[in-house]
Amino acid sequence: MTAPRPTPTLHDVAKLSGYSTATVSRCLNFPKQVSEKTRAKVMAAIAELGYSPNFGARAMAAQRTNTIGAIIPTMENAIFARGLQAFQEELNAHGYTLLVASSSYRGDLEESQIRSLVARGADALLLVGHQRAPEIYQFLEAQQVPAVVTWAYAPDGPRPCIGFDNRASMRKMAEEVLRHGHRRLAMISAAFASNDRAVARRDGILQALEAAGMAPEALQVIETPYGIETGAEAFADLMQGEAPPTAVLCGNDVLAVGALNRAREMGLSVPRDVSIVGFDDIELAQVAYPALTTVHVPHREMGQKAAAALIRRLGGGGEIAGEELFTELRLRDSLGPVPV
Repeated sequence: MTAPRPTPTLHDVAKLSGYSTATVSRCLNFPKQVSEKTRAKVMAAIAELGYSPNFGARAMAAQRTNTIGAIIPTMENAIFARGLQAFQEELNAHGYTLLVASSSYRGDLEESQIRSLVARGADALLLVGHQRAPEIYQFLEAQQVPAVVTWAYAPDGPRPCIGFDNRASMRKMAEEVLRHGHRRLAMISAAFASNDRAVARRDGILQALEAAGMAPEALQVIETPYGIETGAEAFADLMQGEAPPTAVLCGNDVLAVGALNRAREMGLSVPRDVSIVGFDDIELAQVAYPALTTVHVPHREMGQKAAAALIRRLGGGGEIAGEELFTELRLRDSLGPVPV
């Protein structure tokens, strides 16, 4: 019977590649710190030997797993995909692995996932929004696990944040809608419970109404789960009244595309009969018909900067500095003047 082949070691890789074990280790953990030529030779040796790093041993020796966790509210649509992709790319370039969990917009589930990721050795966490129990932040403090908040910005928040001001961003959109002459406004939003971003976007519209001398009751609001079909159903409900809205502001592009689809099915022309706007500027907004007016969120910049901040923090770079990123209006075809 043939004896099993010995498991290749880091020393075997170093010997075959012609480099030191320290250089091989840098190739695996911090690939940007070595030249392309060196990395190619080391990776060729790894492939030839079939070497697989012993991450458990490495983690015990370094008291670190080189793993960073991210908990996002949903994986069912593309709202978070672009930012998370950039986050992962930056982590990967510095030798970190990403673990992702989805909380389904449930605070209790997110709390369980935070504790589970920390128990599994996550060195740091990316979180979405500020709204969670104070005990969670106390737990992270006690475990000495740094966290950065994204998709929101508040200079006095409980954790440093690299994101944007949801309230100000939606207020700009509402002001643009009002500038087009609309006064009968409605909003299709995610549920406000456990979602401070949705609340802030609603409040941004209300601030714009107040500045225009309008009562908050002028805004009709429907809360619904994020989805194309749920957006369509909410839009249909809004249009049943005697004085339906002339403009519908949606909490994200997915809901807005659902509203666009249902408007077409109902024989309504957008924007001649009703205007519809979104928030996020995911790719869906550009291929929708008509092209969707929306708020452009710097998803990739946010993901890259969040990753870089956590990497610096783990490398001894001091506390994470929050940073406000800025959104822009993307004025396309779905917003027009108020119907005559």
